Formats: sequence, structure tokens, C-alpha cells
Amino acid sequence: MGFDQAVANRIFLPGTYAEGVPYDLFRELRAEAPVCWVEEPAVGEWPAGPGYWAVLRHGDVKHVLRSPEDFSSHLGATQIRDPDTPADLAFARTMMLNQDPPGHARLRRAVAAAFTPRALHELTVSVERRAAELVEAIRPLGEADFVPVAAELPVWTLALILGVPEQDRQLLVDWSNRVIGYQDPDHARSSTADPSRLTDLGRASLAHRPAVRTAVRPAPGGRPVNPRSRAALADMFAYAHGLAEQPPPGSIVARMRDAGLGPAEFETMFFLFGVAGNETLRNGLPGGLYSLLTHPEQYGRLSREPGLTVPAVEELLRFWPPVVEFRRTAARDVVLAGRPIRRGDKVVVYHASANRDESVFPDPDRLDLTRSPNDHVSFGFGPHFCVGARLARIQMAALIRRVVAGLPGLELASDAPPKRLVSNFQNGLKSLPVRWRQR
Repeated sequence: MGFDQAVANRIFLPGTYAEGVPYDLFRELRAEAPVCWVEEPAVGEWPAGPGYWAVLRHGDVKHVLRSPEDFSSHLGATQIRDPDTPADLAFARTMMLNQDPPGHARLRRAVAAAFTPRALHELTVSVERRAAELVEAIRPLGEADFVPVAAELPVWTLALILGVPEQDRQLLVDWSNRVIGYQDPDHARSSTADPSRLTDLGRASLAHRPAVRTAVRPAPGGRPVNPRSRAALADMFAYAHGLAEQPPPGSIVARMRDAGLGPAEFETMFFLFGVAGNETLRNGLPGGLYSLLTHPEQYGRLSREPGLTVPAVEELLRFWPPVVEFRRTAARDVVLAGRPIRRGDKVVVYHASANRDESVFPDPDRLDLTRSPNDHVSFGFGPHFCVGARLARIQMAALIRRVVAGLPGLELASDAPPKRLVSNFQNGLKSLPVRWRQR
């Protein structure tokens, strides 16, 4: 067939993902150009970028992720879009996600105690109880939109480990919507928290919220503001600093304060937990359930064999990866899959493509809850393997187990496909109507 630049460019466009992850396109590119150049045309009012190398095969993705000496998280940070200013880049570089060893390891140690086996065991009990409460609350209704139901569990869990009071949990939702959903008009300027229900700290933080422009809801003049910039998240950081003044003992915020992080390091660590830790599961849970309901034979087997829940979680993560891609920057001239990559070039690894690589996963487009081995890369690989992966798995298993057991006859409530998030970064749903038999 030959390489078609216009075809490759489609994997960058956010609108492509409004119809679903382009697995057919990934398959074509893996065969024809597994490391290929992708242009960054302007999208709405977002300016064009310089372009990047897309990495699509499983082995190449893992190589990039485990080789920070060649492919840096620090040089240009980890989002396709370049930070707007040198100051924005400098701020982004303070985040653990955007560090290379040894700085990355130092920041990781600051929060690792929250994910020890003992800590996770204690959290598991709480998560299982909360998952049961969520399912019991909707069970008498006979129908619901599963997206907000699923979102409750990661938000509740993150509020617990961060020490965010229950009254302020909705702030976590708004911050996540604005950062992760900035390409989507329904999420870009999310403001769902009711000020009358917030704590004094929560209400005070709202005064710091900037009236920033976004490309999907523009205002006259000027340039859209990067939603991940310090200016765009002034309210979240004001809240974080206020919470750190008297954090609940044992919370991650208390650990971050006591670890001696600098002000920017503290802010970006709060960002990482409050936003990234929320969105992965918030997208993975509805996507996983949708995958099950569109494969009724697999859903039926899980209903009959609840012991399959743990391997089922791994397959659902492979089949519906919450994160589509992550960026690195070439730290020196290298050759990858025969392509010469120059120092400073953007290099973007596509987790979604790697998880369907037919050279690693037999019949990769088939959902198989017993698939083994299952070497998916949905939580990354190498030094940046997700620090909260075990907690995410615990939450996902807990809610799926309760849903399957507690909502008999569960099925999609409409023949229409669910409403998808418009994003080239997160593989998310905005709504998933389901129904079940009332006992």
C-alpha cells in the first residue's frame, strides 16, 4: 500500500477519536510504517506544532519507555502539545511524570509509602465497601448512566488518600475535566461544584480560578491558554497549599509536605494525583464495562465465573486502554525501527496501538478474559510505570465484581453508541446508559 502522510496525520486529530480509537489505522501503520512522521496541523484555534514521530509497535513502545537516556520525559515534558512558554515548560518539568532518573526516583520515593502492601490492604477494604455502596444505591433504579457512577469510585478514593474533605470532592472532577477534556466542548470549562456545599477552603479556591480561554470555547483576541499551565490551574494549586497547612495525618498531602518538596514540585505532585490518578480509572471503568456489554459471551462467562475478575481486569485494560499515547523527546540522535530520529524530535508512543500488536497478542481485536500472557502497556513501562497501578486494579476489580453480581440482566440501554470524549490523549466516555432487571 505504501505510506500515506495524510492517513498518518489522522492519529493526531482529536476529532478522529470522537468516533473511537482508530485501531484499523494503527494496524495499517504498524504494517507499513511502525515508526512514522505525523504532522500537527492547527486544530480550531490551537496553533500548529512541529510534528512528531509516532511509535506504534509493542516492542518499540517498550524500548522507548525503558530508555530515558535516549527518550527523555524531561526535555519537552510528556504531552504532544508543547508548553506555550519557557516558564510553562520549566513548571511542567517539576512534575514526577516529566522527570528522568535520578530526579524521578527522588519524587517517586516521596509518595511510595502510600502504596505499600499494608497501605493497599487497608485501602482495599475501604474501596470494596465503597464499590458495594455505589451499586446498592443505583440497584433499585433499574437504569443509570454508568459514567458518573464509575467516576465516583476514583474520586472518592483519591479524596481519601489526598485528605480532601467530602464536600470538596466535586472540585477534583472539575479540575480533571478541564485538564483532560480540554479538547471537548462539554468538559473544557467544567464548573460543576456547588459553592454552597464546599468547605471554606474550597470556596476560597474558586476566587483563584482564572477566566482562561480554550480553543473549543474561544473568546475574542489572544491565544488559547494551555489548560495544564500554572496560570490555568491557579485555583487547584491555591486549594492544595491551603490543604497542606493542616493536612490529615497519613495523607499523601502530609507526606508531600514532610518530604521537603519545593513549591512547584508540591503543586505538580498534587496535580498528578488529583488529575492523572482520577482520569485513568474514570475512563477505564466505563470503557471496560462497555467492552464487556458489547461482548455478551465474555460478560456471561464472568457472571458465571467471578474468579475471572482479576485476569478480566488485565484484558479490559488492554482492550480499552485509558491512555492513548504519551510523549518523549529524543535526547540524542538515534535510530528506531530504521528511522533516523534527531535530538530534540518529539517521539510519541501509542499505548493503544501497542496493545493490539498482532505479533504479541494473538487475535488482538478479540476480547478474551482468560488471555495469558497479557503484556499490555496501559500503565506504561520502565521507570515511569504507573505508581498507582495496583490501586487502580483494586478499584476496577471491586466495582466490576459488584456490578456483575448486583445488577442482573445488565445491558446497554440504547442501540446508539455511547457518547465519547473528544481527545487524542484519553480514551474516555462521557455517557454510558445501561439498564438491568429490578429484583
